Amino acid sequence: MARRLPPFAALRAFEAAARAGSLAEAAEELLISSSAVSHQIKSLETFVSARLFLREQTGLKLTEIGEKYLEGWATHSIASRQARFR
Repeated sequence: MARRLPPFAALRAFEAAARAGSLAEAAEELLISSSAVSHQIKSLETFVSARLFLREQTGLKLTEIGEKYLEGWATHSIASRQARFR
């Protein structure tokens, strides 16, 4: 049985927002609107059936699940880059 992968745009928005801690900064980096980043993150949260961020007045904060997802994504991303250069 094939595993479904999350949308790449949602992963990019998630990673950028996690680094920046802000929808606006992630949007600026990705050259899209803050609303688009928010929608991408929401689609990823729906895909994984979990909240990945806490939206606070001071910005975004990863939930425990969000931290684990980011760590897993980073590990997978590094491994696939290394595999391409072998």
